[in-house]
Amino acid sequence: MALFGNEKNEKKDAPATTARREESTVSTRAGDVHTLLGKGSEFEGKLSFEGQVRIDGKYSGQIATKDVLVIGEGAKVMAEIQAGTVIIHGTVEGNIKATGLVELHPPARVKGSIETPALSMDKGVIFEGTSKMENLSKASGAPAAAPAAAPVK
Repeated sequence: MALFGNEKNEKKDAPATTARREESTVSTRAGDVHTLLGKGSEFEGKLSFEGQVRIDGKYSGQIATKDVLVIGEGAKVMAEIQAGTVIIHGTVEGNIKATGLVELHPPARVKGSIETPALSMDKGVIFEGTSKMENLSKASGAPAAAPAAAPVK
């Protein structure tokens, strides 16, 4: 009986150790989804996060992060988005400001303005709105003036 008692204690301690180990490695792996709003979920409000978040359901409100936001195929998002990188496969209605990159992949549908230093749009994407490409992470508010071209003789 004492042997079984020791096994129970070891089993109780093992999951806690494993959970701590997994928790410490989650934040160090690049490209992993840290949070998921799955298919069939509906959420309204203000979302701010660190790491990568994927939305496959319905969301409306505001989203703010310095990291990666992925809008999955079938997702419907009505939000003002401020992020580092935004990757869209679903439907987004609202303005997007990204300090790094915005990627639009089919069957993405975007209605609103996009401000980002880098924009990638694949064939088959529907985009209705405006785009402005400039470095949003610059400290100075005014863009640098281009040097005047020398006259050709």
